[in-house]
Amino acid sequence: MIEKLLIANRGEIALRILRACREVGVQAVAAYSSADRDLKHVLLADETVCIGPAPAAKSYLNMAALMSAAEVTRCTAIHPGYGFLSENADFADSCERSGFIFVGPTADVIRLMGDKTAAIAEMQRAGVPCVPGSDGALPDDGDDCLAIAERVGYPVIIKAAAGGGGRGMHIIRKASELLSAVSVARNEAKAAFGDGTVFLEKFLETPRHIEFQVLADQHGNVVHLGERDCSMQRRHQKVVEEAPAPGITPEQRAEIGQLCVDACKRIGYRGAGTFEFLYDDGSFYFIEMNTRIQVEHPVTEMITGIDLVKAQLRIASGEPLGFDQDDITIRGHAIECRVNAENARTFIPSPGVVKKFHPPGGPGIRMDSHLYAGYRIPPNYDSMVGKLIAYGEDRRSAIARTRTALSEMVVEGVDTNLALHDTIMQDPGFTKGGANIHHLEKLLASDAH
Repeated sequence: MIEKLLIANRGEIALRILRACREVGVQAVAAYSSADRDLKHVLLADETVCIGPAPAAKSYLNMAALMSAAEVTRCTAIHPGYGFLSENADFADSCERSGFIFVGPTADVIRLMGDKTAAIAEMQRAGVPCVPGSDGALPDDGDDCLAIAERVGYPVIIKAAAGGGGRGMHIIRKASELLSAVSVARNEAKAAFGDGTVFLEKFLETPRHIEFQVLADQHGNVVHLGERDCSMQRRHQKVVEEAPAPGITPEQRAEIGQLCVDACKRIGYRGAGTFEFLYDDGSFYFIEMNTRIQVEHPVTEMITGIDLVKAQLRIASGEPLGFDQDDITIRGHAIECRVNAENARTFIPSPGVVKKFHPPGGPGIRMDSHLYAGYRIPPNYDSMVGKLIAYGEDRRSAIARTRTALSEMVVEGVDTNLALHDTIMQDPGFTKGGANIHHLEKLLASDAH
């Protein structure tokens, strides 16, 4: 087992990693910015080291500072969490070259799956269903772009090959709009990701967003842990996630899950990873792979009983999984609400001092959060401050427990989006199950919340 690990992240995921380290006997070192000296995991860690000032570019995105922190504290491994440098192939490569274990896949695999056009091509070779599209980067020639779009069929969507989150993304419904949109998308992608490469796909009007969790060790063993539904989104950002996905049959789960397992074996994957799909009219279409732990990993943990972060640590230590596909059983239903320090109507971030914090409890309730009374939420980072997870024997029970937990939770001193989550839990479109990725946007547009 890894002896000592640097947590190269902040907030709730850093605390989650610290707790996993405690369980498996790994010493944990908290790397923190000057704005984060009062974070809960920093106060609880075995050792701490400041890596720079508040701006992420000078701290959590500063590879040299993180490597130095690992060296001076004599760590043997680095866990990147999610976001920041978690999917940065250069960082993974630097860790390995410097003698540190990177808790994640190899740099080559991160690089391959981080290039969306290369990832799609690899998945096509592995037999994973993909959205019809340009099968690679769009060419510079405008006539060629028009011909590709005509073959795929309008509407189409332009995406950045090097990134996500909606940046560089444009929907085109007729040929006269295509070339100008491609030009704009390339400029946006270049500004956001340093790479102006874009590609084209068929735009699916009302799909759901469904993803499959995988675990792979360094001995060729790979399993999938079923799927999650992440269709409740606002501006391409997930708000509520659940597992398993409503309406997905055991046969579909087994078929797509096995394709993901086979793809992992093909590319030599190790660690925890997620295959993301659009699901439309009974068919799955691969869109990308996340080569890290996901924000929404707790819902999978709740329905499988498998601790994904502890599994990451064991895999990085060279241990085999210790179980196979037949050992994995999905039981019950879990829902996760991302709790943000922001106005529930305007979505404007709300940094400041948390005057009172009362997390919910009761059967099946889990609260992953770094909040505590007196903690000051800095304005420098993402507004997510916690995740409320509720488990029940079925989906109806999970929704009921989520609503009860939301009514119990108290956060004073800053705004939160708890009211929005309560609205979602009462929305007939959500409670019915199977809502598409546009449902929440339409709900917000109706001003129902």
